[in-house]
Amino acid sequence: MKRYITLLFVVILNVLIALGCSSDNKGSDKPIESEILAPVAIEKTNSTKIYVHYMPWFETNESSTDKKWGYHWTMANKNPNNIGANNRREIASYYYPLIGPYHSGDKSVIENHLLLMKYSGIDGVLIDWYGTYDVNDYRMVKENTEQLIEMLDKAGLEYAIVYEDRVTTNVVNSGKAISVTSAAKTDLAYLQTNYFKDANYIKVNGKPLLLNFGPIVLQTPAEWTNVFNSLTVKPTFLTLWDQSVEAGDNASGEYAWVYKNSTYLTNFYTNTKPKLSVAMGSAYPGFKDFYAEGGGGAAIGWTIDHNNGAMLDETLSLAKNANLSYLQLITWNDFGEGTMLEPTVEFGYTFIEKVKTFAGVKNTESFFPDISKLYNLRIEKKGNADIQKKLDLAFNYFVSMQPAKAKQLINEIK
Repeated sequence: MKRYITLLFVVILNVLIALGCSSDNKGSDKPIESEILAPVAIEKTNSTKIYVHYMPWFETNESSTDKKWGYHWTMANKNPNNIGANNRREIASYYYPLIGPYHSGDKSVIENHLLLMKYSGIDGVLIDWYGTYDVNDYRMVKENTEQLIEMLDKAGLEYAIVYEDRVTTNVVNSGKAISVTSAAKTDLAYLQTNYFKDANYIKVNGKPLLLNFGPIVLQTPAEWTNVFNSLTVKPTFLTLWDQSVEAGDNASGEYAWVYKNSTYLTNFYTNTKPKLSVAMGSAYPGFKDFYAEGGGGAAIGWTIDHNNGAMLDETLSLAKNANLSYLQLITWNDFGEGTMLEPTVEFGYTFIEKVKTFAGVKNTESFFPDISKLYNLRIEKKGNADIQKKLDLAFNYFVSMQPAKAKQLINEIK
């Protein structure tokens, strides 16, 4: 009898030990899902850091508090509630986004944009930013920016801010700041506290990168010195090309933009770049503004033909020959000026395919249509929680560089 009791005790003890080992080994034998699906950088051969200028200012009648479409879809005379025979809404642009007009704070939209960027070899986003004050649409732009920033980390992409110092005049005129420098100091203090510390905020020479679209209002070195004196660490500060003199020693360099034709880029690379500590080049697909037709003011006065992608080829070639450390693509989604690389009805994925080639993305298979299908399913199956969870998993497969699994999962959804 004792022998059976002893044997039973040994069996129970072995089972308990086995269960304990099984429990202990779960973490070591099988990585947890968050580790498997953490963002992974795309493999590419071009060492140039490729960033894209991004507009977070779009609003729809569903997202706005007044239930009206935002200015950047309407300008003065377009009504997106009007839907044409081609099933497209009437918007203030010559070009139509492949996913239709959208709200910049919509997470499904942001997901779509960031996945397309990631798979085209783009390293990060340069966000056009209007500061912290509740004036005009600046608050909405800030809120949309922070939705974007939250998703950037999940996608494994970097970001930096392009500050529009022109907003400071409106802030002062609205009585919310005593001076333009005071307004700028408040805005930059917010950046330092909330953005600069992020692990995926772009650093150049060990300091957070800050671009300025101008300067337009703060046009003296003394003003910029006053603004930066309130910061713990002065950022690597880039102005528009040929305008760093207005910031003086506060400027670390300049970035190129889009203007009339590519000879201005050639001049920047040949004559300006060698004199700068930090020089960021540019590449763009074309330029055709809608301001006059949309009643949004006078036309810029010149256009750059997209020429079925030839202009983007030309500016990317100039960038390659310039041996750049940093390149800004102009832009992801400025539909009002027709500089968008975002897929459109007119150009499809042409522009981001060219960026992908420039970046030297090693996986040459195109997953752009599958990323678009993910977005379409997000919208079509909005009320289906189970399918949305599957789409969350597909997103994680994409960002962890497992596109075949993402594609298979998406194709299984009916």
